Amino acid sequence: MLTNIPFYQHDLDDQVIGALKETIGSTFLTTGPKTKLFEETFAQRFNVNHAIGVSSCTLGLYISLKALGIGSGDEVITSPMTFISSPNAILYTGATPVFVDVEPETGNINTELIEAAITSNTKAIMPVHLYGQLCDMIQLEIIAKKYNIAIIEDCAHAIESERDGVLPGQKSDIAVFSFYATKNITCGEGGCIITKDEGLATLLQKYRLHGMSKNAIDRYQTTYQHWDMELLGHKCNMNDLQASILLTQLPHISERLAKREQLAMHYEDGLKKCGIKYPKKHKNSRHARHLFTCWAPNNRDGWLVRLQEKGIGVAVNYQAVHLLTYYKDKFSYEEGDFPEAERIGKTTLTLPLYPKLTIDQINYIVSVFKTR
Repeated sequence: MLTNIPFYQHDLDDQVIGALKETIGSTFLTTGPKTKLFEETFAQRFNVNHAIGVSSCTLGLYISLKALGIGSGDEVITSPMTFISSPNAILYTGATPVFVDVEPETGNINTELIEAAITSNTKAIMPVHLYGQLCDMIQLEIIAKKYNIAIIEDCAHAIESERDGVLPGQKSDIAVFSFYATKNITCGEGGCIITKDEGLATLLQKYRLHGMSKNAIDRYQTTYQHWDMELLGHKCNMNDLQASILLTQLPHISERLAKREQLAMHYEDGLKKCGIKYPKKHKNSRHARHLFTCWAPNNRDGWLVRLQEKGIGVAVNYQAVHLLTYYKDKFSYEEGDFPEAERIGKTTLTLPLYPKLTIDQINYIVSVFKTR
């Protein structure tokens, strides 16, 4: 019997080790030529002019909000069905996250409910592309233009995603990606911001490094270049070690996505026969297949225990944010405020999904549901 299936396994290989050795043998470990090459390559993937490597998606979201001038007294609309980093980034600026309930079929923000949440204090919408499926960016762009507000996409799950011919970053002011340890491409910790706007890109480059006018690579190209501090920035720049790891993975995104898609479809076929439901995939879209989640029948936490007893790694992505203690205490949220997010939060469980996973392992996982 197959057991001990980890929730996640990375597939970093000897090519990564070689890239790290090359970078360690160079003159730059911090933000340097490898970071610049990664940023240029990443920007090309999304047909935008600017990419800014950062140390995490969370801080990328935060400095993106700052670059848009969002702060105390402002409101940013987002989803309650997400990881805490999304609304936390809004709080860091002094602004208030305003939750809008999600679509029951996907868990993505329900665009039909957004306009009712817009006030004179609303400065931006932060859609979260849950599990790797894009929100309706065409509709979100229409709303944003109508009310003259910005869009910041949380693309932590969505590096390969597309919907209605739209890629991340094409209908928004800013899009932010994650390269955390379990993401589809990873450098352990890291992130990247993309934008079409040169002015925003310049601000973001300063915000990620103390507000300085020049990176280290710019200061040491020829003779030493003096720098200035032009704004109160932060310390969240990507380094060349991270960039070198990411550069080895970019050429393999499509083939790894194809493997994830094959595995996800096998899950769907097996679970469908067991009567287990899972988020619906939109037509005319490409799903990044970052996470495979399903909605457990009856006792979700009981299923978590049972699957782990059978040697299967599992997780919950996510609990509804507004019912977490901090948010309940700060904003007086109650059960029933966002019923679809709450339903998903109480029933969702995440099963293993990564290129090293095998069809036989999925068959074993599905067999556990068959014997309920």
